Amino acid sequence: MARPDSATASSQAGQEGLEDAGYGPRVPHEWMILAVVSLAQLMVVLDATIVTIALPSAQEDLGFSNDSRQWIVTAYALAFGSLLLVGGRFADLFGRRTALIAGLVGFGLASALAGIAPNVGVLIAGRALQGVFGALLAPAALSALTTTFTHPAERNRAFAVYGAVAGAGGAVGLLLGGVLTEYLDWRWTLFVNLLIAGVALIGARMFVPNHRPQGRPTLDLRGTVLACAGLFLLVFGFSRAESKGWSSPQCWVSLIIGVVLLVAFALWQNRAEHPLLPPRVPGERNRGASFLGMFITGAGIFGVFLFLTYYMQLILHYSPVKTGLAFLPMVAALMVSAQVATIMLLPRVGPKPVVPLGMALGAIGMLWLTRLDLTSSYAAHVLPPLLVLGFGMGLIFAPAMAMATYGVHENDAGVASAMVNTCQQVGGSIGVALLSSLAATAAANFAKGKPATAQLAAEAQLHSYATAYRWSAAFFAAGMVLCFFLYRSGAPKLDPEAQGGAMHM
Repeated sequence: MARPDSATASSQAGQEGLEDAGYGPRVPHEWMILAVVSLAQLMVVLDATIVTIALPSAQEDLGFSNDSRQWIVTAYALAFGSLLLVGGRFADLFGRRTALIAGLVGFGLASALAGIAPNVGVLIAGRALQGVFGALLAPAALSALTTTFTHPAERNRAFAVYGAVAGAGGAVGLLLGGVLTEYLDWRWTLFVNLLIAGVALIGARMFVPNHRPQGRPTLDLRGTVLACAGLFLLVFGFSRAESKGWSSPQCWVSLIIGVVLLVAFALWQNRAEHPLLPPRVPGERNRGASFLGMFITGAGIFGVFLFLTYYMQLILHYSPVKTGLAFLPMVAALMVSAQVATIMLLPRVGPKPVVPLGMALGAIGMLWLTRLDLTSSYAAHVLPPLLVLGFGMGLIFAPAMAMATYGVHENDAGVASAMVNTCQQVGGSIGVALLSSLAATAAANFAKGKPATAQLAAEAQLHSYATAYRWSAAFFAAGMVLCFFLYRSGAPKLDPEAQGGAMHM
């Protein structure tokens, strides 16, 4: 007769075996894989803001115009936003590790090219190449995470970490960009990617498996052309609206043709033999709600990162480093709430109450920021709404990213991950264009017919920021309602017939 402790051990082993049989075998070194993909995601996300802080120094050093300065930002956004779906499908067809390594190497080399740029043309080319390889890297990282963590408890912890990194990367970029620009040189905002990419590359080669489907890979060429051209023109149109105004013919022609091409792409995906974006991916209800939630959050969050940065630097006269430090409490709140949302709430109640609550907190935080004035202090007036926003963003980013890839078949994990990034990127482009345009119009209307003084200029700026915050609040309020009605009630459940770690929602 077995001893009690042996019987207990045998019983536990049996339970673990049953669990593994239900969810598939565990991937070796899964937590090292999490570290690698989180590092890769951090590099992509912070790069959207780290260079922004360095632009004035780069402009002074290289002597380029304001139009060229705009292209340093736009080149990255255009390449990244238009190629994400293709990058995601590449990971599905040729393997996660292959895509991840190619993305890391390419992103590092592009960063080096931009960092040594002797003129603005090389700098813009380097930024465009960063966008190209970022579009390969971001979906490969998230899809590697999706196919690695199939056991619910570990998956929730992994996505809590990953969602916190994705949500906090923009604020980290502001701080790191300020530190590197102020104490070293603006070029180090690009060279730092070599260090990050190098560490992630070593980890990817050591720990990330290279799963790929059997048979000959097939790419939907017609869908690729339609999707890339449509997304390119959409992002380009909104970038023109931001820099040239809504009266620009380039803006409207680009937007109209872009929308037509994306509609054609959607229609073609229903007929294509090997679709770039299989309709089953965005068609599932929880997944579609998550894509929409990431799109709205991408548009709304720029009300914080863009205009609150202006407020702290121009009104409160903070240095770039002090501005970055001011965002750290928001990052801390986001990380805490991401853990709470994904580990404690999502498995018990599902996404329906969690993500809409995050949207509601986003709206409240934005409206709170409209109360800032010329005499506001950081501790009493800026910090409280920042904490509310941070907690709200944590309730959105981690659960929405988890649900956007939850239940997807392994062969579709890359393109599902790409859709998350595409929605966030396109939402951000739309948010920047709309909020910048609305803020500029509000400032002009406020100052119209009044004698020009420094006081009036400051008050007009403040009014423009408040206008942007109100519109951001409106985005989050709309997101709260839409996500509440689109998400299914209840916690996600395992589908016993699912293959490859797919789950039923």
